[in-house]
This record gives sequence, C-alpha cells and structure tokens, in this order.
Amino acid sequence: MKKTLRFTGWFLLVFAVFFNVLMAFQAYRFTYFYESHEAVLRRPEQMSAGEKLSQALFGFRTPKRSVEDLPDFPYRTMELKNSEGQTLSGWYCPVAGASKGTVILWHGHASNKSRVLSEARYFHDSGYQTVLFDFRAHGNSQGNVCTIGYRETDDVRTVYNWVKAQGESRIILWGMSMGAATILKAVPEFSLKPDRIIVECPFGSLEDAIKGRLRSLYIPEQPISALLLFYGSLERGIDGWAYQPAAYATQLDMPVLLQWGRNDPRVSEPETDRIFANLRMKKKKLVVYEESGHQSFCRHETEKWEKEVTDFLAN
Repeated sequence: MKKTLRFTGWFLLVFAVFFNVLMAFQAYRFTYFYESHEAVLRRPEQMSAGEKLSQALFGFRTPKRSVEDLPDFPYRTMELKNSEGQTLSGWYCPVAGASKGTVILWHGHASNKSRVLSEARYFHDSGYQTVLFDFRAHGNSQGNVCTIGYRETDDVRTVYNWVKAQGESRIILWGMSMGAATILKAVPEFSLKPDRIIVECPFGSLEDAIKGRLRSLYIPEQPISALLLFYGSLERGIDGWAYQPAAYATQLDMPVLLQWGRNDPRVSEPETDRIFANLRMKKKKLVVYEESGHQSFCRHETEKWEKEVTDFLAN
C-alpha cells in the first residue's frame, strides 16, 4: 500500500511539473511572433505526425502575417517610433479637399493593417482621412513580443499623438478585437481625448480572452486559462489579472459605439454587456450583428454596419 501511494504521489508530481512546463511553452508561443524566415505557417495536413504532436504540446511557431494587400485609394507609407524605440509601420490616407476628421484603425491579434482595409475604404469614401498601423510584433512593425494589448497601448498613443500634432481636431479611434481592447485601455491610461470611439468585439479581460481562445479550440477553460494567464504574465512582465478592458470603460467620457457578433465564439455576450453597462456617457450604443461571429462586420453585414457607423458619426 505504501509503495502504491508513493508511486501515485511521484506520478502526480511528475505529471504536474510536465503539465506546467507545457503551459509555460503555450503561453510563450501565444505571445511571440516569429519573423518570416524563422517560421512558416502551415496547415495541419502539411505537417508530419511529429510536428503535429510538438505543436499541440508546446504551441505553434507563428510567423508575423505578411501585409499582402495595399490600399486602392491614395496613401503614403510612414514609420513612427514608439517609446520602446520600435519602428511601427503604417499608412496615412488623405482625402481630397476638406476632411471630416481622421480615423485611426487598429487590427486584432495575429493580424495586420491590411486586414482592416475594408473599413478604411468606407471611412475614406465618407470623407475621413484614415491612418492604419501595424501593432508591434505584427505586419511590418518591429518587435516579436505581443502582450495582447497590455503594452500596445503605447503604440496607440504614439500614432494618436502624431495625428494630433498634424493639427487634427477630430480624431476617431476604431479597433477590432485586440485593437478594440487596447483602445479601451489606452484612452484612460494616457488621457487621450478622441472625439469618438468605435470598438468591435473587445474582450472583457485578458482572462476572458484566454478563455475565449480555449473555447474556440474546444479545450476546457479551467485550470488551463489560469495557468496560461499566470505564465504569460510572468514571462512578459505584466499584471495579466489587472488587464480589464471592461473596467477601463468606466473612465471614458466620449461617445462610444460598441459592436458584437451574436455567433462570436471568443467574446461572450456577458463580457459585451459588462463593457456596455460600464460605459457612463449618455451617448453610447450597443449593436449586435445577428449573422456574424468574431469577424469583420463591414465585410459580412455590410449594409447594417455602414448604417450604424454613419449614424453614430453624424449624430
């Protein structure tokens, strides 16, 4: 009996250590994007059995997504340095004649600025100058470490300050997923004063974001989400538990349009409702897209998206 108990104890200890090592690897890979020459994004059917097992256990070596599409309207490429000295790559898209303001667009996790060109095109055609940038560790910007918006708030501030320095008095911030959550954190953190904010599919907290990703992969949320949050915070030197976009919403005082897809597997309805309830300003609106998930509403439910955005900016 003693031998059995001793063996069981050692087995559980070894398993716990091994499981925690796996979680540490998964957290590292989720917050690190490799350069294109360091890793190649391949579909599972292109991998050997050994590669599949390795990536399932230790996480995917994800390369930065290449910026393949360019604006089909006037633009110029530009670069700015964030406070950490990283070069951020972006596009400035002016309009002919007087503009209605400038919209700064921010993409989601593992994406880049070319993925929000449809939204940028609509704003441009509506008379707004647009500015699109890659977050650090994304697209053509420098860096490899992504903190899911925790430190990327400095990228938002960098671009916002540049636009403001050009003499722009009406700045609108638009963001999707991680971009939306980053905006919610950046505005109160740096006392930014945009005229309006449009956020689509922001997560309520970093822990919620991790749970959402696990749900989308059909992986049990607990205890994995807590371990990923712990190791991710430890590895990246952040306080992941304090990263609460829903709480930051209480500090906003400008009009906000919050949008969410009914079929979103990553961001839940309670998260969205919590963010909306925490918005204290009089001018706020929650729009639910019944046929969409965690995706571009502009491309999927175009007519409805255009109407809601137009009405919000006009009133």
